Amino acid sequence: MKELACFKSYDIRGQVGININEEIVYSIARAFAVVLNAKKVVVARDSRESSLKLSLSLKKGLIKEGVKVLDLGLAGTEEMYFATSYFKTCGGIIVTASHNPKDFNGLKMVRYSSKPLSVSDEFLKIKKMAEENNFQADKNGSEENVADEARDAYVQKILSFIDVEKIRGLNILVNCGNGTAGPTFDALETEIKKRNSKLNFTKMFHEVDSSFPNGVPNPLLKENQHPTKEMVLKTNAELGVAFDGDFDRCFLFDEKGSFIQGEYIVGLLAEAFLKKEPNSSIVHDPRIIWNTLDVVEQNNGKCVQSKTGHVFMKEKMREVNAIYGGEISAHHYFRDFFFCDSGMIPWLLVLELLSNKNKPISYLIEQRKKLFLSSGEINLKIDNPQLAIKKVKDHFIYNSLSQDYTDGLSFTFEGWRFNLRESNTESLVRLNVECTSNQAFLDKRV
Repeated sequence: MKELACFKSYDIRGQVGININEEIVYSIARAFAVVLNAKKVVVARDSRESSLKLSLSLKKGLIKEGVKVLDLGLAGTEEMYFATSYFKTCGGIIVTASHNPKDFNGLKMVRYSSKPLSVSDEFLKIKKMAEENNFQADKNGSEENVADEARDAYVQKILSFIDVEKIRGLNILVNCGNGTAGPTFDALETEIKKRNSKLNFTKMFHEVDSSFPNGVPNPLLKENQHPTKEMVLKTNAELGVAFDGDFDRCFLFDEKGSFIQGEYIVGLLAEAFLKKEPNSSIVHDPRIIWNTLDVVEQNNGKCVQSKTGHVFMKEKMREVNAIYGGEISAHHYFRDFFFCDSGMIPWLLVLELLSNKNKPISYLIEQRKKLFLSSGEINLKIDNPQLAIKKVKDHFIYNSLSQDYTDGLSFTFEGWRFNLRESNTESLVRLNVECTSNQAFLDKRV
């Protein structure tokens, strides 16, 4: 039995031709169908060069287990989430490696009602069965193209989160990074323009191009932020929006072209939801928390902390019926979107918020930065991460005011705190530091 290295903590990702290929995807598809006893499954793919062939193997494996495949074709991860619930299927799978280098690919999978797979049960069973690759006799499933129906319904669902007609005239810069977002954004824009002709969108790197001529769509990379900044300034945009490869995350830039750190967007969205539904629960991850705690308290909400990662965030949100959950990595989750993450809903909510407040987004963010500053996530490659984290713990524990071990180490001191944790998806240790003082104070602690 050959171990499949493409299985990570809770999704599947690897270098094409090395630890993921058509044969492996075929076996995973059959295992997925068996473990979930699936009769009907949604399938989608992102814009990577290898995604079409891998999706063909994926569909073939499902069909051989008697599954009816509902094919979305080229679509985003959140469109797969939506269609899984919309069509009431047993599960959904998209071929994607999100923001990873272009020679990588993988699978994101959910079960009925767009729920994450149980990591300790379903996910590991699929891994074991795919590794054994010993399936029963072939069955005869089928395939149906549902792309048009699914996207039309998805667009209506996404726009239900805001009152499009009441948004004031704004200039928006949109960078799809030559990834999967372009066609879906066009469908949203068409419907938006029917309801509100005042909004103006300028698009860059919009065409789907698997060669990623402008770099892999990962707006967290500094080199990828500069073109967006330049275009925001050139077009006098009041907001810049940049998507990652499968657009389950969007990243925002203010009208000055400055990249907005994730915790401030979490605060803005928490406020937006609490204005509509006071006393609701907001779920957050443990990395940078003080801004979120303050915003939620000011707006009569309830903060609930979760371990970092979509599986844990979604589980915690369902547990407390949270209206919204946000991670600083730009994953934003919505109760009314099946507790799933979306990259299209956040920027629309920010447009609505800008219209209601009638203030530039830079002003709103600066008001929060006067109260709370953070380092941004610092990624460290360390040979022995467990030992390094233990040394940090031993050094700081006796001087800290409080400790939290929800996810790695979170130590609080007078006027500052830090979180140090191992990545769930990469061989990295991630450090986040925040403070209530000035930038010089923060710099001394990073």
